[in-house]
Formats: sequence, C-alpha cells, structure tokens
Amino acid sequence: MFFQLFCTYLKIGTFTLGGGYAMLPLIQREVVDRKGWIDEEEFLNMIALAQAAPGLIAVNSAIFIGWRVGGWRGVAGAVLGAVLPSFLIILAIAMVFSEWKELPAVEAVFKGIRPAVVALIAAPLVKMAKTATNHQSPLPLLWSLAAALLIWLGGVNPVWIILATIIGTTASVWLSAKLR
Repeated sequence: MFFQLFCTYLKIGTFTLGGGYAMLPLIQREVVDRKGWIDEEEFLNMIALAQAAPGLIAVNSAIFIGWRVGGWRGVAGAVLGAVLPSFLIILAIAMVFSEWKELPAVEAVFKGIRPAVVALIAAPLVKMAKTATNHQSPLPLLWSLAAALLIWLGGVNPVWIILATIIGTTASVWLSAKLR
C-alpha cells in the first residue's frame, strides 16, 4: 500500500499546477472514482478536516487518506509522494530562476498559467457546492457564500470566520442534543 499511495500522490503532485486546492479534483478522481479507497462523502469530510487543520491541504489530505488506507506506512507513502515533486521542482527553479526571471517569455508563461490555476481551483469548489446543496438544507451553501463575501468584500479576517463557525457549530450540536 505504501508504494500504491506513493505512486498515486507522486503522479498527482507531478502534474498539478497551483497548489493543494488545484490537486483536489485529481485526488478525488484517483482515490474516490478510480481506486475506491474512500467514498465521495468521506472525501468531502476529509477536505473539511484538511482545511481546518494547520498545514497544507495537499499534505493534510495525504495524511488522512494515507492513514485511512494504509496506516502509518500509508501516511508516509502518500505524504512523500505529494511533496517530493514540488520540492524537486522548486529546487530546480530556484537554481536557475534568478538568471531568467526578467525574461519576457518567462513572465508571459507565468501570466498565462494564472487563469488555468484559477479554473483548477474553481472546479472542485463548484462540485462541492453542488454536493452540499443535494442535502436537505441549502443552509451550508448560504453560510459558505456569506463567509466568502465577508472575507472578500468585507475584509474580515478568516480566523474570525473560523472561530464563529466553531462556536456556532458547537452551540448547534449542544442545543440539538439538549432538545432530544
């Protein structure tokens, strides 16, 4: 299982531009659709946990899926596979970038990659929003939109949104338990 997880995450890490959020659709395709290691609901829960935990979402998801599929060896394989391509690519770029960064062709390539990265990040968000609205209530989607608008347009620090969500969720769970 170490080798399977390592190869899966190595492939994802090698062919993804844009960081952890851009990796999410590829991770989902591999671990949910192709390999069936976890189901879609568990994948969405894993994303929520990976976002809430400190650290990189790609590494956090590798830890979760690695543990779920292969225990500590699975964690080691998935994390190593997820970070190795980025580490090697950044190391190579750092070695030559200082000489090439002012070239117009290099600047054009980086400007051209930006829209693709935005699309790669937006695609899983749209899919997650559709899945969230398939549940009984559209309330989670409305809360997510409100949080995004508060951060984007209102300039609210995301830490306050996270704390409010923790407090609100805890109060809701406590209240529903008391009413039963």
